[in-house]
Amino acid sequence: MRTKRLLLGLAAAAASLATAVATTGSAQAAVPADHAPAARILKAPPAPAGAETVSALGAAATSPGISPYARSIHVPANSDFPCGSGNLCTMVWDPTKSMWEVFYLYDCNRYYLSDWLGTGKYFNNQTGNPTSYFYDGGGNVINSFRPPASGSQNWDPVWSIRNC
Repeated sequence: MRTKRLLLGLAAAAASLATAVATTGSAQAAVPADHAPAARILKAPPAPAGAETVSALGAAATSPGISPYARSIHVPANSDFPCGSGNLCTMVWDPTKSMWEVFYLYDCNRYYLSDWLGTGKYFNNQTGNPTSYFYDGGGNVINSFRPPASGSQNWDPVWSIRNC
């Protein structure tokens, strides 16, 4: 009886494994939007003047945030980073890491910003020619542009971004 149960268990495990292998796709993951073939490689600017002072504040420093969620990466000053096709890439200094935080705004949305301070950059690598907007606290348009567009931006008055 014990042998019969063992054989049935092994047969079930083998069948389960065969099913998993048959229904699983390639081991290669999908290519993230920032690594798409049409990604542009950009260079982060130097650290902002006085960044060491802000970083030294420690607990008083706050990391920039965005809602709804948008994928982001941290990059050191003067380093290269990708901006994939379809993205509005925005860059703001993160005093908690002493690095630039690059947000990839891919999904069409209105994004609300928190603790985006000082001057940063943006690069519009979107497709389909959408107009993007930066808004102040009263909902007034501060800046609007279509791809390809890039520039410096004082984030202090910017409360939200619509990338489409």
